[in-house]
Amino acid sequence: MPEQKRVQLPPAGALVVDGGRKDRVGEFRGVSGPYWSLRPVGGGPEWEAVPEHVRLATAGERLSALNAEQNARSRGAL
Repeated sequence: MPEQKRVQLPPAGALVVDGGRKDRVGEFRGVSGPYWSLRPVGGGPEWEAVPEHVRLATAGERLSALNAEQNARSRGAL
C-alpha cells in the first residue's frame, strides 16, 4: 500500500486554494473524515477537498478573493 503524504492542518478560517477544484479559494473550516471542509469566501455551501490538493493562499490570492467578495456585496449579490 502506498504511503500517504502528511499535510499540515491550516488554522481555522485560513484562506486556502483547492487545486482539485480549479484553484478555488475557500476558508478552511475543519476536518470531515479524510477530507477538509472548505467554505467559499463570503459564505455559501461548504465543499470537501482532498488535503493533498490544498495549499495556503498567497497574499495576492487572499487579496483577490476578499476583493471579489466585497464587490459582490456592493452589487447586492451576497
